[in-house]
Amino acid sequence: MSFRDYDKKTFIADTARDFALRRISKRDFLKKMALAGVGFSAFNAGLLGTGYQRGKGIISSAEAQTPEEMTKWLKDVGAPFKGSKVRYTSEATPPTVVLNQIKNEFTEPTGIEVEIEIVPLEQVLAKAIQDVQGQLGTYDIYYLDQSWVATFAPDTVDPVSYYKEKPDLAMPGFDFDDFSAPLVKGLALYDDKWVGIPFDIPIFITMYRRDILEKLGIKPPTTFDEFTAAVKQITEAEKANGIYGTGLQAKSGHYSLECDWTAAIWGHGGGIFGANKKFTGNDEQGINGLKWYQEMLKNAPPQSTASTWDGQFQMMQSGQVALVNSWDEFFPGLDADDSKVKGLWEPMHPISSNVGIRSVDDVGFGEIPNVGHQGGSILGLSKYSKNLDAAWLFMQWACSKEIMTRCTLLGGFAPMRISSFEDPRVKAKAVVGPGTTRHLEVVKWTIDNVMASEPDMPLWAGFSNNEIPVELGKLLTGQDYGGDAKKCMDNVASLIDKAVEDAGLL
Repeated sequence: MSFRDYDKKTFIADTARDFALRRISKRDFLKKMALAGVGFSAFNAGLLGTGYQRGKGIISSAEAQTPEEMTKWLKDVGAPFKGSKVRYTSEATPPTVVLNQIKNEFTEPTGIEVEIEIVPLEQVLAKAIQDVQGQLGTYDIYYLDQSWVATFAPDTVDPVSYYKEKPDLAMPGFDFDDFSAPLVKGLALYDDKWVGIPFDIPIFITMYRRDILEKLGIKPPTTFDEFTAAVKQITEAEKANGIYGTGLQAKSGHYSLECDWTAAIWGHGGGIFGANKKFTGNDEQGINGLKWYQEMLKNAPPQSTASTWDGQFQMMQSGQVALVNSWDEFFPGLDADDSKVKGLWEPMHPISSNVGIRSVDDVGFGEIPNVGHQGGSILGLSKYSKNLDAAWLFMQWACSKEIMTRCTLLGGFAPMRISSFEDPRVKAKAVVGPGTTRHLEVVKWTIDNVMASEPDMPLWAGFSNNEIPVELGKLLTGQDYGGDAKKCMDNVASLIDKAVEDAGLL
């Protein structure tokens, strides 16, 4: 398709609207987005069309309030903007949900009204694209998936530059150096410009049932080989009691299955693409990773092949499984009051590879192999905002040390700021209970040391939601391939390599 005679942003907006109205399938939506050069982080692509609210441990905002000195600053600096309105649209990320709960702590001292519109991800994209296309300024702040950063870079204000240009509006002690460097590099920067501020980061860690491992005399596994041995031992000893070694998010045709597969091949020294931009999931390391995953499926509840991340979490919270390598966002919910295993799960570093991690020089499309599979987002300040300064005040407040820490305290999810990890209040909640932060030391280590990213290419959202999990699903459920991992991956390679070549990306 050529966009010479058809405005690219109109095409994106129309396509997103058609998907929101279910006029086209998710598969067609992702293909059209790829044609337009717009990708999705694969994590968020997996949420398209679901309206799913992430986060399992968000609690009441009744505790704690914005500190008095910040409230005083908000009153003083916000006075000229009293009566103005700031609009922000986002999917239901944990920090967005918390901000919506506590936004009165900004609106009351400033007199600035804040409207947080929470909609499914495809509608977030459609609204943002329409806004920048017409330079409408309908929305003052954009939630941006990490894969949209290049697309929206021309339409956002560099927050670091604006902070310096507007010293009268600069929040004291905002401290851009307090944002984790790997997150800034991986999420917020484009051509050395800050497109926005890091806001959200789901990431893989390893979690285990302390009581089950102690009962069976198993040490917490630190490598894939140790994990495998422990999983098999647990299944053999506990299956009669309804407990399996592990649980998977292996639903056929769903991105959650692709997440598990990616972690498996990276952990066995493999990669998705080679430096020549050819699919490499069918090489020796890739096949070893897939065979390992097939072995894990034999030691998981039967519903694993029908489960996404939600089903995997339910297996954990209900006490069906004892070892899982998956999203850190699960952990607070394991300590929630309605959990059947409250206080029994422990977090640890993601299991490491026994054979080493493939170098970034040996993969393609910006892929970063490692064991800490991540997805993430930023907040961007619209350059078309009619209330730019008021929106800037809200964005500074929302991303400040205090409020980012509050979001963590209320939700238990990973913060963006280094200081939030170290905050005494956050450390004090590293105990069993709703909104626990017991896992955050592990999360920070994972971000700083082993954070992994899937390929950065428009076609990837389609591959990771269609070709890869569909064919994997056929293999794992016995619909095709006769259990032959190599045969399955060779077919995936032929499908993906042809699509990459047809798109002119080789």
